Amino acid sequence: MKILLFSRPQIQHTADNIERLFSLIERYGFQYAINREFASIVEALTSYSIAEQNIYDEEIDCQAEEAMMVCCGGDGTLLEGIHHLKNRAIPVAGINFGHLGFLTSATRDDVEQFFDDVANNRLRTEQRTMLAVEGIRQAGGRVTALNEVAAQRLEATMLNIVTQVNGQRVAQYNGDGVIISTPTGSTAYSLSAGGPIVAPECRCFLITPLAPHNFGMRPVVVPDSAEVELDITARHGEAMLSIDHRTYRIGEGEKITIRRAEESILLVLPHNISFYETLHSKMMWDTDIRNRV
Repeated sequence: MKILLFSRPQIQHTADNIERLFSLIERYGFQYAINREFASIVEALTSYSIAEQNIYDEEIDCQAEEAMMVCCGGDGTLLEGIHHLKNRAIPVAGINFGHLGFLTSATRDDVEQFFDDVANNRLRTEQRTMLAVEGIRQAGGRVTALNEVAAQRLEATMLNIVTQVNGQRVAQYNGDGVIISTPTGSTAYSLSAGGPIVAPECRCFLITPLAPHNFGMRPVVVPDSAEVELDITARHGEAMLSIDHRTYRIGEGEKITIRRAEESILLVLPHNISFYETLHSKMMWDTDIRNRV
């Protein structure tokens, strides 16, 4: 198997963590490729010298059936890493060097167990729906997202967003913006804006308003077979569209269309931990704080 390592400069790596990572790759006889930014970090912190043939930029040279991408960071790192796969069906795992890590498969403390599970085929994959976004002039074409698409204000004044589902008007959102998220993204930005938590196997999208001026506005759940259209008006002519980790400026007259993407992501998960176990662990729902001083 070939391990496709990916990370970003903002992750706080240490020499010990990197040396342990590479020693495990060597122990189990995995081949590897590493993105150029991460390779520079590895060489700066350790004595490892990365051969040029093991470094990738945008294109990754391998077959899907013999590879796994391992993203070292938090959920943001994983979201950025998957776009290097160019829609190939390569499983993606995350080792959490960040904070909450809803999408990650392991932490830096149990990385040894993770690689042992990889070597012995003890991990499972789960197919996750993605969004396809069209109509962004700055992007120059179709863009995909695993978590969400968020239309947000650039200035201190509110946005006016007319939202339609299959050509039927749902609402005119006046406020900071609106989020369209997948079930995977329900535990991300949408959750912080008051949206519901949705199990990843549900076939739906969430429409969650951001700080709406109408207090009656509530999140809406629609089937993922629907086409969602956003007609955005900003008082100063521009707004921002964030798509997972990427941002685009959108101008007056741009209509954004969002639908389920044909491609999906194969997310690597521990074989013995369910979504619900992850949920109550990350959200600390099992912690009783009533008697704490």
